[in-house]
Amino acid sequence: MQTRERIPITPLIDAIWRCTLRFGFPLARAWWSIRRPNHQGALVAIYVGRALLLVKSSYRKEWSFPGGSLQPGEAPELAAQREMDEEIGLPAYLLRAVGSVHGHWDGRRDQVHFFELHLDALPTLRIDNREIVDTRLVSPEELRDIALTAPVAAYLGGKINA
Repeated sequence: MQTRERIPITPLIDAIWRCTLRFGFPLARAWWSIRRPNHQGALVAIYVGRALLLVKSSYRKEWSFPGGSLQPGEAPELAAQREMDEEIGLPAYLLRAVGSVHGHWDGRRDQVHFFELHLDALPTLRIDNREIVDTRLVSPEELRDIALTAPVAAYLGGKINA
């Protein structure tokens, strides 16, 4: 009797998710440009020494911080902790709120709440390989040469309103 090696289904499902996000995000942006909804998000600047952790999503060209949208009734800090766990597998850490910034990004009126986390060493990360496909630690000097999302650029530019 011949045995067949099973092909793991997880990589296929991950690829389907990445394609869905890659094609769905521009459609969502177009819809938001028409509707102009209000949106709130939370991002976490994770420092390891002087270096910052950046994440690469499957549907954007720019790098960002871990984070995402607030769910209805969700506090910004809880959203930030939830997103850290979902995107990179970090458990709940005590985060320091450092303010928020308002802008018109991706066709939405956006308020992004920022938090900071300072670590002595980077723990093992678990990226989902669907929404988040890569991470990297970058020095302050390297940030100049990296394409960043507008909210992250606003945070780094010191435009945060405490």
